[in-house]
Amino acid sequence: MNDIKIKIALEFSISESDLEDGLAEYDELSVDRLITQILDKAIAVDEIDCKVVEGPNTLEEVDELRTASAG
Repeated sequence: MNDIKIKIALEFSISESDLEDGLAEYDELSVDRLITQILDKAIAVDEIDCKVVEGPNTLEEVDELRTASAG
C-alpha cells in the first residue's frame, strides 16, 4: 500500500499558561515539536514535518512578544 501525504494549515489561539502546561506535559520546548508529538500519539503518523510559520514557537519567543508589547 502506498503512503498518503496530507498537508494542512492550522491556526489556533491559546493562553500563555495553557501553552506552558502543554509543553510541560509533553516535555517539549517548542510548539512545532508539541504538535508533532500530539499527532504521533493520536494517529501514529510515520513521518511528520511540522513548522511554525507565524507566531511564537518557544516560551522565550512568547516572553519576547510580551516584552515588546509592554515597551
